[in-house]
Amino acid sequence: MPKVAYSEEDRERIRAKLIAVGLELMAEQGIQHTTVEQIYKKVGISRTFFYSFFAAKEDLIVETLYLQQPKIIAYVKQLMADPALSWRDGVKHFLYTCCYGEKNGIAVLTIEEQQLIFRHLSKESYQTFRKKQFRLFGEILENFGIKANVERIHLFTNLSLTVMVIRRAIPDTLPFFVPEAADETVDFQLNAIVDALEKLKEETNI
Repeated sequence: MPKVAYSEEDRERIRAKLIAVGLELMAEQGIQHTTVEQIYKKVGISRTFFYSFFAAKEDLIVETLYLQQPKIIAYVKQLMADPALSWRDGVKHFLYTCCYGEKNGIAVLTIEEQQLIFRHLSKESYQTFRKKQFRLFGEILENFGIKANVERIHLFTNLSLTVMVIRRAIPDTLPFFVPEAADETVDFQLNAIVDALEKLKEETNI
């Protein structure tokens, strides 16, 4: 069977499709449970052709996370503009949606996945990832009506990721945590985060 000659335009279209399908599957069934085979078969290409775009699954994962960022910002804006939601309800709803990302179409990295991707990234790629992450969390804060300086962005990033990671880690990665209280723990943490953000918003408006 003769090889198909793909133009650069074709390759860009297929690459974009791989990233979009990867994000769709990872958000739906989790990153660990999404295989390269599932992705390239859904796009309709071969395994060999897939690896002409991405050297490893980790490279695709990073691209799906980048693709997800503008969608997250659009969702924040939608919640903040919803007249049926108070500011506090909108912020908590956003954080809650991210914590239960697999139920809401948002891909969230587990502890193991973070470690795997970190080991795979080059120093340059890691710095690029951090910059994009910094910009994302800063933009989220700004949409919350909070002035986003470096210290606030760093704190908000850690607080948000902590509750998301812990929620995903109970009970498999953190077996000594109590799974029966997982949801209540998340709710408590989210309320504490929203309390802290509310104070920052008040300071912004002074």
